[in-house]
Amino acid sequence: MRVVFVHGACVRDGAWWWHRTAGLLAERGVDSVAPALPSCGETGLTAGAGGPGLAEDVAAVRAVLTSSDEPTVVVAHSYGGIVTAEAAAGVDTVRHLLLVSSYLPEVGQCLADFGGDGGPAPFLAVDPDAGTFAVRPELLVATFLQDCDGDVQQQATERLARQGAQVLGQAVGAAAWHDVPSTYLVCAQDRGTPADRQRDFAQRAGRVVEIDAGHHPFLSRPAEVRDLVLGLSG
Repeated sequence: MRVVFVHGACVRDGAWWWHRTAGLLAERGVDSVAPALPSCGETGLTAGAGGPGLAEDVAAVRAVLTSSDEPTVVVAHSYGGIVTAEAAAGVDTVRHLLLVSSYLPEVGQCLADFGGDGGPAPFLAVDPDAGTFAVRPELLVATFLQDCDGDVQQQATERLARQGAQVLGQAVGAAAWHDVPSTYLVCAQDRGTPADRQRDFAQRAGRVVEIDAGHHPFLSRPAEVRDLVLGLSG
């Protein structure tokens, strides 16, 4: 088995966000990879108006998923669930989807469909002229990383990125979770996507698990996430 991690919005250096859980999986002989998402500026293309969007992110993840014949568990975080819905569709090696504080969109739905009322969340900064959005650095820790240690909080702040705002409204063309077994991991202490909203999103998943953690349990509770992933490989 291998694991493909798909990170969330507005960050770069995707592999870092998963490194604590990935390291524990490696100790058990499980390889993992975290594709770079072009819309976050990770592949050298400038993010923003006219730059890469959801289609390019889907293509990047799908290229990794189809690069191996090994049975694969996809772990998608937040925006990563939007990407995964289309990228994993029809890929025979994908055996399970694990959605972490994320989304299971129907065909035709986009990230904005899962937002609250009243415009952008207060922790987001949108630049309409540049066509980008980002997490406000001063709100990152309190909103998303309150249960992580200081080293992780600092390193995470250094890995924020402006992302092409077009991904907010670009709809998926497939919904892999209809055909692939899925588990939703509710993060009960998440201050960015409150647990009650996650539980609503999770109703589309085949199984729901809850953890007493913030938005990034793979950083704050990596052993628990490792064990969950290993349990999905059977």
